[in-house]
Amino acid sequence: MSSVQISSVQKSYGDFSVLHGISAPIEDGEFVVLVGPSGCGKSTLLRVIAGLEDVTDGEIAIDGERVNEREPKDRDIAMVFQNYALYPQMTVRKNLRFALELQRKPEAEICEKVDNAAEILGLQPLMNRKPAQLSGGQRQRVAMGRAIVRDPKVFLFDEPLSNLDAKLRVQMRGEIKGLHRRLGATIIYVTHDQIEAMTMADKIIVMNAGKIEQVGTPLALYDQPANTFVAEFLGSPGMNLIPGEISEDNNTSITFTDGTIAKVSSMPISTKGKNVQFGIRPENITIVKKGGLMAKVLEIDPTGADTHLTLSIAGQEVFCIVNERVNVLPNDEIQIDISSDRAHCFSTEDGTRCC
Repeated sequence: MSSVQISSVQKSYGDFSVLHGISAPIEDGEFVVLVGPSGCGKSTLLRVIAGLEDVTDGEIAIDGERVNEREPKDRDIAMVFQNYALYPQMTVRKNLRFALELQRKPEAEICEKVDNAAEILGLQPLMNRKPAQLSGGQRQRVAMGRAIVRDPKVFLFDEPLSNLDAKLRVQMRGEIKGLHRRLGATIIYVTHDQIEAMTMADKIIVMNAGKIEQVGTPLALYDQPANTFVAEFLGSPGMNLIPGEISEDNNTSITFTDGTIAKVSSMPISTKGKNVQFGIRPENITIVKKGGLMAKVLEIDPTGADTHLTLSIAGQEVFCIVNERVNVLPNDEIQIDISSDRAHCFSTEDGTRCC
């Protein structure tokens, strides 16, 4: 497998710019997820790496070699699409063999690679079926098998699970992770689903409006988001953000816009007296019997294992996740405690992290 170097890549369609100087190293054997909202440029970046789109400026290198001018077939990559892209008139076996036959590979090599891919993906019972006779998950495994038999330097996945139901998506996430472990493959995976990104990636690249917002391991991005966009995008629900002002006197309290005061861990001296966006994740809010902040219950969503609450705090709608079943009703007043050692502060001017 191989590394991929993305250097100052720009992509424009006429006067409309989609990618704005993207740079990111992808190491040999890494599972990297490009994540962001629809229209952020992640699929365009994947297509640029694959050679399906030309680079307007910048460079793509695979295994240290510039590939900007190479055709997709000459880049030694394999791409798995959202819609599977299988040949409907061919059996599973024929779909797996077809690319190798076009390359005029020896019959013994074709059989070995096809049988190996079928064993890895559990396709042996399905080899004589056609795509119309397969479930969505089975079709996706065949699409993955077509990529495996080519033994590429890099695997590219473009939202491969978005057409599957929730249960099957969970199953296929496990299968793709298992495939990565077995092959030691370099994988670049595009999704808009931040749960997929968090559970599958070695490294996440968060994109927004054609730019990279932050790069890092899933937990690093979750625990230390660089700005409010990453804070709200990662997490389900995302981080709560409440406008407030850090105390100038003791630096251990924050006053929200309605005058409510919350105790927090000591903030950096540079934040004293500053207006900030106070951030807290839903799981870091707990219900207490006394001594907490007053909150009004707006909505209650029991999920079985835990309960999701929508609260009103300081005139702001805030989400809370508690690992129990709570006996509250809409419009009830409750008291909550904020885990101040897990709190975050962001600039009100540009949304960047300030503590």
